Amino acid sequence: MRIDHHDGSERKDSSGKPAGSTPATIDGGVHRSRTHDSGAKHVTGAAIYTDDIPAPPGTLQVYIAMSCRAHAAITKMDLSAVRRAPGVVCVASAGDIPGVNDVSPIMGDDPLFADGLVEYYGQSLFAVAAQTIAQARAAAQLARIDYDDKPAILNIDEAMAARSFLQEPYVMARGDVKAALSSAAHRMNGRIETGGQEHFYLEGQAALAVPGEDDDVTVYASTQHPTEIQHKVAHVLGVANHCVTAEVRRMGGAFGGKESHGNIPACAAALIARMTRRPAKVVYDRDDDMMITGKRHEFQIDYQVGFGADGRIEGIAFDQKVRCGMSWDLSEPIADRAMFHADNAYFLPAVRITSYRCKTNTQSNTAFRGFGGPQGMVAMERVIEDIAAHLRLDPLAVRRVNFYGHKDEASTTRRLTPYNMGVEDCIIQDLFDELAASADYETRRAAIARYNQASPILKRGIAITPVKFGISFTKTFLNQAGALVHVYTDGSIHLNHGGTEMGQGLFTKVAQVVAEEFQVDIGRVKITATSTAKVPNTSATAASSGTDLNAMAAQDAAGKIKRRLVEFLAQSHNCPADDIRFKPGRVDIGDGKSVPFDEVIQQAYFARVSLSATGFYATPKISWDKDRASGRPFYYFSYGAAVSEVAIDTLTGESRILRVDILHDVGKSLNPALDLGQIEGGFVQGAGWLTTEELVWDDKGQLLTHAPSTYKIPACSDRAPDMRVSLFERGHNVEQTIYRSKAVGEPPLMLGISVLMALANAVAGVGTDCEEYIPVKLDAPATPERILAAVERQQANSKTPGGANTSDHETGPSGRKDKK
Repeated sequence: MRIDHHDGSERKDSSGKPAGSTPATIDGGVHRSRTHDSGAKHVTGAAIYTDDIPAPPGTLQVYIAMSCRAHAAITKMDLSAVRRAPGVVCVASAGDIPGVNDVSPIMGDDPLFADGLVEYYGQSLFAVAAQTIAQARAAAQLARIDYDDKPAILNIDEAMAARSFLQEPYVMARGDVKAALSSAAHRMNGRIETGGQEHFYLEGQAALAVPGEDDDVTVYASTQHPTEIQHKVAHVLGVANHCVTAEVRRMGGAFGGKESHGNIPACAAALIARMTRRPAKVVYDRDDDMMITGKRHEFQIDYQVGFGADGRIEGIAFDQKVRCGMSWDLSEPIADRAMFHADNAYFLPAVRITSYRCKTNTQSNTAFRGFGGPQGMVAMERVIEDIAAHLRLDPLAVRRVNFYGHKDEASTTRRLTPYNMGVEDCIIQDLFDELAASADYETRRAAIARYNQASPILKRGIAITPVKFGISFTKTFLNQAGALVHVYTDGSIHLNHGGTEMGQGLFTKVAQVVAEEFQVDIGRVKITATSTAKVPNTSATAASSGTDLNAMAAQDAAGKIKRRLVEFLAQSHNCPADDIRFKPGRVDIGDGKSVPFDEVIQQAYFARVSLSATGFYATPKISWDKDRASGRPFYYFSYGAAVSEVAIDTLTGESRILRVDILHDVGKSLNPALDLGQIEGGFVQGAGWLTTEELVWDDKGQLLTHAPSTYKIPACSDRAPDMRVSLFERGHNVEQTIYRSKAVGEPPLMLGISVLMALANAVAGVGTDCEEYIPVKLDAPATPERILAAVERQQANSKTPGGANTSDHETGPSGRKDKK
């Protein structure tokens, strides 16, 4: 970009490029692929995470001591030997907290340190601060603690038997389910169980607290929710929120696990800093991280369904039993979202969903990508598969007949969700038609059936499944965001907002939006750490709404500055404001005159025009009535579909994903490269949850799978060798989101459900005497042991054609004899 000075010299512009002729386009606007802003740093090790921040002199290393009981009263806790241990500077327990002993996100039931009672194996008891973490850990072992053991409830079955609930069962219903079930031509009931899932972020929980003047403290934390860190630290220390600044530049993964479970390390570090007036750092190692923190919620879901001869559902009832753990954490909205997504992409004329929020003496389960939605969807997809098996139909046909009404259909009779929200944007039919054709689904399914008849040991399976995922926080007030934009006198731009970067590319997308608004290269936009001192009162970066909220807020801030510039230029050039246009690297001011962007900024500064603005955005149209279980909790829906082909070994239960075809709707993509990365990663994570990732507790409530040696996340070799991922080119958000894009963080995870259904389809191919479609009982995770057990059941069923299967079927009113 050329800036003409009085001496005719030229300089580099603020992006660092040599000044030159006016560009035709900007580098890095919206609707273009661009690499992650920290991508090179990630792979070279140059990215600075919380534990990489240079520690100030005198920083103490803090270890969190944990309970070795699942449920017990603490009758004595003697920490005198801990305080005398070499290198120990400070020991903090519940009695040392000057404020409130609570780090819960909502309900006030999560103590920072246990106070007289422990409710899970691994609960935090006290903190030891020493010169080194090895000294702190060794000292913690010297504590003398006496327990009075109490009965522990460790799983859903025990909780249901004891009616150990966090609240009374919650019901969401529409229509007369009892009548619909009794009048249906066919009826079935069944159960599916889905296990939990460890977040296994590459960077563990970490926090560094640095004391300041008076009661001030700055906390650098690996968190999705800096404002919650600010509030919880203030709460524990007994000070006002303005005394605490929380900051995060990036996380090395989070997936929901750093939405509320970063509160303990942050508050413990801040408490030690307050007590010693020295910086303090808490960094969990992998084993401790997995022992202390919550997981994805385990579910057990029972269903009853009535349907017609074509597979169309007439009535359905779900009982969703949720393992919440020892406290609420975020279980209420998570269990709610599981209910919201019990329909997935299907219209249910009469429906009742009952949610049992079970209190158990295990880790307090928490947010995980999908936030309950995946569990609800898995059950719905199992119902579809079982209906298809019962009627000897291709599941694709059953899915199509049950989809919500297309957005272009004149009739609105099949557009109402179980919670009375109208589905106005349904395009799942378009996605399914395109994907089924491009993936050659029907031809491959027939070929797989032939293969299975000829192959006695190896069996293959295939499935196509949809995703309809609601976008917004279901707590309406959380759907707000703020941003701060400065334009400096050299034309460079400082960007800050309330969103957090955990590898998903949020910062890059928001920077693209700001560059697009000002029509400057993205190199001019400086991405800065999220800080409560810059943008206050923010919501967590969660619910797939990070870009929807924060990019709109940043656009609002940039828009305010642009309007000031337009008003200034209109006055100074005596032209209508409508004649002023921001173009790549310049501003056109009517009559063919153009002024370089840098020069416009300098002129505005000299004219005392404010070049800084805050932005704000609140999602419109949404509301939710919890008492009536009715409303519009979501602004819109994201859609996707996946075809997965798998193979199983019937002698060992081992499985492989052979091919995956994905078509996903992201509206008008802000950054196709980042969106494709999110889709691929989400699918693999979802497939891992449903296949290899198994959490195991012993009868004392101790988590046994607390390290990579015992807990298996997908490796590179677990990825399908043939993976074909595409964005839906006709995607367009009917709502006025940022440049008509759609959220992409969580929905792709549920594409992995196709793998579980494909594995069940492979099991269905076992046995030469059985008909092809016998309902298969295969819970998640579908480990080799579970697959082998399912194979053995299928072989037993196949000894007699039409033999027993794992779902209960009844004779419908038509008098047809359904298989038992």
